[in-house]
Amino acid sequence: MVHNLSQTNSVFTSFIKELRDEVIQKDPMRFRRNLERVAEVIGYELSKKLSYKAIEVTTPLGTANMEVISEQPVLATILRAGLGMHQGLLNYFDRAESAFVSAYRKHSTAEDFEIYVEYMAAPQIDNKVLIISDPMLATGSSMHLVYKALLAQGTPKKVFVVAAIASSDALQYLKAHMPDTTEYFVGAIDEELTAQSYIVPGLGDAGDLAYGEKC
Repeated sequence: MVHNLSQTNSVFTSFIKELRDEVIQKDPMRFRRNLERVAEVIGYELSKKLSYKAIEVTTPLGTANMEVISEQPVLATILRAGLGMHQGLLNYFDRAESAFVSAYRKHSTAEDFEIYVEYMAAPQIDNKVLIISDPMLATGSSMHLVYKALLAQGTPKKVFVVAAIASSDALQYLKAHMPDTTEYFVGAIDEELTAQSYIVPGLGDAGDLAYGEKC
């Protein structure tokens, strides 16, 4: 199931607009904060899909029956671009464990590249809820390879994929390669990829915009 938050008008679409705006992008602090805000809103919406349990809370005047998340998810992200969205999710799932995976493109030509996964720090995820975030889902290959790498830590009982912007091609690819029950929460869906597999209109290189150009 794909949840496209831009299908409903809200303040959320202003955050996506600012992420795309090449003038506002010149302020990296603002760009990082917008990634964080996008992830916070998505985290709120995604939380409605989790399991809850009843607890009793003592107040100064009595007791209140409340529903709280029964099990904290594991938050995984792809270095380095995913750090901003990871922080946004962590702001809301503030007791969650975290996993970090390094994945990058290695180009042989401008159009041809392979995805390499080189580093991972992750807790056990067996039978847990796993939320993987990355600002951009262009082809979907990086997300799929990161998921496969995380399986070394166990098999999650439920997977959520979170992105600011996804291409239609990436979502089709992931639906074919990720578990059938995976749910996708995205800020917007763009229809076009360039020959170099960059999303159009997209927003550019999220990692460079957030943290500076890499050598």
